[in-house]
Amino acid sequence: MDLTKVIAISGFPGLYKVVAQATNGFIVESLIDKKRMPAYSTYKISGLNEISMFTTGEDKPLKDVLKAIFDKEKGQPAPDHKSADDLVIKYFTDVVPDLDKERVRSSDMKKALQWYNILQKTDLLTAEEPKEGDDKLTIGKEHGPGGVKLNVKDTSGKNIKSNAPHVKTQGVRKIGGGS
Repeated sequence: MDLTKVIAISGFPGLYKVVAQATNGFIVESLIDKKRMPAYSTYKISGLNEISMFTTGEDKPLKDVLKAIFDKEKGQPAPDHKSADDLVIKYFTDVVPDLDKERVRSSDMKKALQWYNILQKTDLLTAEEPKEGDDKLTIGKEHGPGGVKLNVKDTSGKNIKSNAPHVKTQGVRKIGGGS
């Protein structure tokens, strides 16, 4: 289960896949409807591989939580994220027995179920682990004299850049005035 190229953007529904890096952010594609849009550096972007859930011991990476759901459901969809709070809490207690119920809200559990179902529907969940040397993506921010610069790096630590400064991307519309 490789979540390195999947991101969540605060204020936008669903999950997104990074398609390319732009000068002021990223071009992302929705996993739900496959529409592309710009994700600016001012947005709060979280890589799913960087998210974890509170437990009574060590924090559990979201990847491990999604794998536990995958194993419990045998690769099938999980219960609907719009289920009643008590049902969601009971489900997560079965999946993650050491979940810290004081710090993890039912809305967080529902979000994890929603993300699992999106990933399951798009076939991004697999029982096998990615092989060493597979392309991996990490998203980070550098603060420099020009403000915030987003970086995309592969497993070797090298920055990934688009092929040309003016790459045409299907489905992305330029916004702004002009003649």
